[in-house]
Amino acid sequence: MADDISWSGRRALVTGAGGFIGSTLVEHLVKRGASVRAFVRYNSRNDFGRLEDVEDAVRDEVDVYTGDLTNPEAVVLATEGCDVVLHLGALIPIPYSFKHPREYVAANIEGTINVLEAARRWDVQRVVQVSSSEVYGTAQIVPIPESHPLHPQSPYAATKVGADQLALSYWHAFRLPVVLARPFNTYGPRQSARAVIPTVITQALGRNRIELGATSTTRDFMFVEDTARALARCAEVDGVEGETFNFGTGKEYSIDETVAKILQQIGVEVPVESTEARQRPGSSEVERLVCDPTRAHEILGWHHQIELDEGLARTIEWVRSHLDVFKPDVYNV
Repeated sequence: MADDISWSGRRALVTGAGGFIGSTLVEHLVKRGASVRAFVRYNSRNDFGRLEDVEDAVRDEVDVYTGDLTNPEAVVLATEGCDVVLHLGALIPIPYSFKHPREYVAANIEGTINVLEAARRWDVQRVVQVSSSEVYGTAQIVPIPESHPLHPQSPYAATKVGADQLALSYWHAFRLPVVLARPFNTYGPRQSARAVIPTVITQALGRNRIELGATSTTRDFMFVEDTARALARCAEVDGVEGETFNFGTGKEYSIDETVAKILQQIGVEVPVESTEARQRPGSSEVERLVCDPTRAHEILGWHHQIELDEGLARTIEWVRSHLDVFKPDVYNV
């Protein structure tokens, strides 16, 4: 099995390691034997984000590097000595991108070119550029294959398209060994309330009503451990440089259906309201996302393992035990 492959002797840099996906990936790689350097954004609190939640035995094995991806010198120093770079570092919240798009250009495009240049300088063996299903926009082909037109409907999605194309250009122009990974909607423990599933859970546990944006839209929800396995797999398989892979379950659920599942598992009945403040502006709403993971199955040997009901149960359990880090009465953009 793919998960039996040892990373012993491999040195990996994970950018965005303080995020919920990044910290889960760091944990996954360390347990597989990798030597991991975790790039987290510097702050004076010496706070490593969601890496703080990783078990002590794992975190003690991690070389935490603090800096900013928009600083090329910091990225060069972080990349030195690494065989693999898994580039997750990005500014992500979509609602915030409508208010401050310039920040997304700096973090997502400038940050990516700094990673690519550093990887090129040190002859890195593999760069995994982590993209987003948002680059496809509302599905024109169902399920969505890698050949689907790119149709970004938010500044965030546009910067991810730009970063992806930069990465692929470095493969074509310089033969930098890049693989492009496009996970669909990842959820799970450690995720912030900027995303819909933890938003619903925290409100269901702490309020007498749930406020959301659009609820008829559909998403392909993938558990974070499956995403971590997918990203690792992109660094393990030979001969896939320059390729793009979609990762998802191939199943879609509306937000309404997902809310109903969460409320049933928690055992509460509360009204659900769609509020204008939480709606995406104009025609930027992505109405439908569902993955075609065929190429990931056939070429990488990757398959998702956690179904939605199990993943929701595990996420609810984590959120319930960490309610102190959430603010259910505040709209987290």
